Amino acid sequence: MSTAEANLQQTEGASLWADAWRRLAQNRMAVIATIIFGVILLLCLIGPLFFAQHSGETNDLANTFKKPSISHWFGTDDLGRDLFVRTLEGGRISLAVGFLATAVSLLIGVVYGSMAGYIGGRTDAFLMRIVDILYSLPFTIFVILLMVMFGRNFILLFVAIGFVEWLTMARIVRAQIMALKDTEFVEAARALGYGNLRIIFGHLLPNILGPVIIYASLTVPAVMLLEAVLSFLGLGVQPPMSSWGLLIKDGAEKIDVYPWLLIFPALFFSATLFSLNFIGDGLRDALDPKSSKD
Repeated sequence: MSTAEANLQQTEGASLWADAWRRLAQNRMAVIATIIFGVILLLCLIGPLFFAQHSGETNDLANTFKKPSISHWFGTDDLGRDLFVRTLEGGRISLAVGFLATAVSLLIGVVYGSMAGYIGGRTDAFLMRIVDILYSLPFTIFVILLMVMFGRNFILLFVAIGFVEWLTMARIVRAQIMALKDTEFVEAARALGYGNLRIIFGHLLPNILGPVIIYASLTVPAVMLLEAVLSFLGLGVQPPMSSWGLLIKDGAEKIDVYPWLLIFPALFFSATLFSLNFIGDGLRDALDPKSSKD
């Protein structure tokens, strides 16, 4: 490949990304969702620092089940802990699980799917049969077994979720790699003597970033929802740590008498899920215009 051709390809690539950003900026719902998510993320990260007098882990039995007020914006729980601070601290955990588990699934799925798609043949068939077998395993039972074997802890939670979510990522990457591995630029790389790993990670993966980013953006809310379900079942985050799923579980048990214990964490959780899904849809339409319904 000549220098002029390489420069042309680089310019076209930059133009494609510029067009994608422009389409994303024109998507009103995606922009609004990004602003909402940014506000929630900022509140969860730095909000508790401004309410040090209301630590989410400090019990105040003299102020249990207080209704929302100026001193306690979201009220207090059964141990007198400020629910606003607990909601923000729980958001840290839920968001961390969402992004870290997605990172685990991204790493495993991209590497596994790339190898299967590029090598092909019997190796591909063998690797994908493993994926099919893992798909058939009930997720809840898989997590329960992990909890029994290794104990309940925060690190194990996002690793367990990540080890399940990578299966779909592997299939997506495999399909994209198989569609590109016999194209001209890959043949040119082989003719220049490039090794398989350099071709995969240096030439093929940069050309499938669009689908990978789209799926990753939609995986984060799915993982957060899984964490909430697990916490609701008592298999997720354990006290004294809190997450939105755990707060929703505690609030649901007392909704008839103390509805604010459920309403506020559920609002934060729902707003975050809706925002992330709209952002994912916006990225899909921006990076893959053919999938847009417009």
